[in-house]
Amino acid sequence: MEDQNYILFESYLSKELSQEEVSAFESRLKNESDFNQAFNIYKELSSFLEHKFEGESISTAFQNNLKTISNTYFEKQKPSKKVIRFKPWQYAIAASVALLIGVVTFNNLSNPTFNDYNNYETISLTVRGGDESLLKTAENAFNSKDFAKAEAAFTELIAMDDSKNELQLYRGITLLELDKFDEADSLFSKLSNTASVYKNKAIWYLALSKLKQQDYNACLELLKRIPEDAEDYKQAEKLISKLE
Repeated sequence: MEDQNYILFESYLSKELSQEEVSAFESRLKNESDFNQAFNIYKELSSFLEHKFEGESISTAFQNNLKTISNTYFEKQKPSKKVIRFKPWQYAIAASVALLIGVVTFNNLSNPTFNDYNNYETISLTVRGGDESLLKTAENAFNSKDFAKAEAAFTELIAMDDSKNELQLYRGITLLELDKFDEADSLFSKLSNTASVYKNKAIWYLALSKLKQQDYNACLELLKRIPEDAEDYKQAEKLISKLE
């Protein structure tokens, strides 16, 4: 992560960017996972440290340490003419972000992650007397990874007819992507206990939900329930080998 990005983060949070700069910044948040991760860590640390140190007297030694960190992470590059006056506690954030990203990266190398497995094939929903326009909305939103819009469309479709397990499965996936774990897990569990052709798919995605929640034991138990003739069996076996 380049040093100037930390200054950009603070400019965004301080509402000092122009509308054009805000649009460009938010586009990067959507399209650059590393940038998004660093920003979210920065924002959380900024909120925590502001609450902890604002209004408190900070020792001279501590201020000097923060300034040293500031020199390392901020003063090497001067990407714009804007001058941002950081409060003492803000000097440490960039170093903390770098450290935390390093820890996260190490952990991700140690364990498989949900993002290793959430590469979905393009879906094409069959129209059987349903709302064709709404089906197309759900299909397009899912395929473009607009999971909030897709979830809303699937919810509306299921309210019209809750007998279509295909729609239930895809709604479960959108809930999982939106981190609505309780709803997703409940839906996948229900599907996994039916005689539906989507039974084993539901078990697979329920396992991925546990993986995303870092409940590795539960993930393993579910993966072992997937039979050899299931479409996701080989992937399940590879994931088992990484978790054991």
